[in-house]
Amino acid sequence: MTAALEFDAISVSFPARERKGAAYTAVDRATLTVGAGEFVSVVGPTGCGKSTLLNVAAGLLAPSAGSLRVFGQALAGLNRQAGYMFQSDALLPWKSALENVTLGLKFRGTPPAEAAELGRYWLNKVGLAHAADRYPHQLSGGMKKRVALAQTLIVDPKIVLMDEPFSALDVQTRQLMENELLALWQADRKSVLFITHDLEEAISLSDRVVVLSAGPGTRPIGDFAIDLPRPRDVAEIRLTPAFLQLHERIWHAMREEVLKGYAQTNA
Repeated sequence: MTAALEFDAISVSFPARERKGAAYTAVDRATLTVGAGEFVSVVGPTGCGKSTLLNVAAGLLAPSAGSLRVFGQALAGLNRQAGYMFQSDALLPWKSALENVTLGLKFRGTPPAEAAELGRYWLNKVGLAHAADRYPHQLSGGMKKRVALAQTLIVDPKIVLMDEPFSALDVQTRQLMENELLALWQADRKSVLFITHDLEEAISLSDRVVVLSAGPGTRPIGDFAIDLPRPRDVAEIRLTPAFLQLHERIWHAMREEVLKGYAQTNA
C-alpha cells in the first residue's frame, strides 16, 4: 500500500541573519514514512526541528533539498489532503464554537445549512453538543482543544498533522483528550503524524515512534514499533510491563540527544 507521507532525504536550511553568516540547517537529509492509516509520533530534544518537518508535510515550508510524496505523488504547494492541529489555540475569538468548527467547510463553499448540520454532528462527537453557541472565552482549555479537533476532522482529511496539541493541558484533561483522539482515530484510521516532546504520550498513542537527533541538522536516529494492544486507555497502558520496557528502550536511544539539546539551549 502506498505510504501517506514519504520524506526522502529532506533538508531544510534558513538564510543567515547576517550577510556573511552561514545558513542554519534545521533538518539534514531526514528520511521517514507514515503509512496509510498509521499513527506515527515524532519525539526529540527541544528545538530539534520536529515542527519544521510537520510544516514540510503541510506544504507550508518547502524543503531546501530532498522530496516529499503524498500517497505517492510529489507535493507541490499546500498539502490539501492534510488537516493541521496547532499547538496554540487557533480559534477566532469573535466566532462561536459552531462557527469555528465549520470554518473549513465555509472556505470550501459548503452550503450554510449543510455546514451547520455537520458542525453540530462533530461537536456532538467531541462531547460539545451543549456548547455550540459559546465563544472561545467561555470555553475551558480542554473544550477549546475539542473544538480544534472537530475543526480539523470535519473536512475529512486523509492525513492529520498534530503539533503538540495537548501540551498546555493539565494531566487529567490531557489524558481524556488523548483517549478521545484514539477513539476518533480508531473509527476511520486516518494517517497521523503527531509531534510531541512527551515520550509517554508518544508511546501511548502510536503505532510507531520516531526519535530525532539534537539540532542543528536533525535527522531520525531511531524508529520503534509500538506493539501494544488496541484499543488502549492511555492511563492504564502506561502501567503495563510492556509499556515500561518500550519506554526504557526509546529513552535509552534519545537520552544523549536530549542532553545535547539541553546543553545547546543553555550555552
